Amino acid sequence: MDVHRRDVLILDEPTRGIDVGAKYEIYSIINAMAEQGKAVLVISSELPELIGICDRVYAMAAGRITGEVSRADATPERLMQYMTQTEEASP
Repeated sequence: MDVHRRDVLILDEPTRGIDVGAKYEIYSIINAMAEQGKAVLVISSELPELIGICDRVYAMAAGRITGEVSRADATPERLMQYMTQTEEASP
């Protein structure tokens, strides 16, 4: 599959279990695709990773979206607050 021909890329835990050098390479590919206008959806349990590579982070709890946070406003504490709620809250 040629990922450069896709308009949307969904990545589930893209850096789980790999070394730091490989993580950097994956982050570079993700950023390059976003710069090309591609939509990249990253699903990760690593909050620092999400804060570092996402423009916007949606938090979920009990199968529901409980919050949306921009990169500028994203902190691990704020995301954890949304991730432990059961109802949708405004950012």
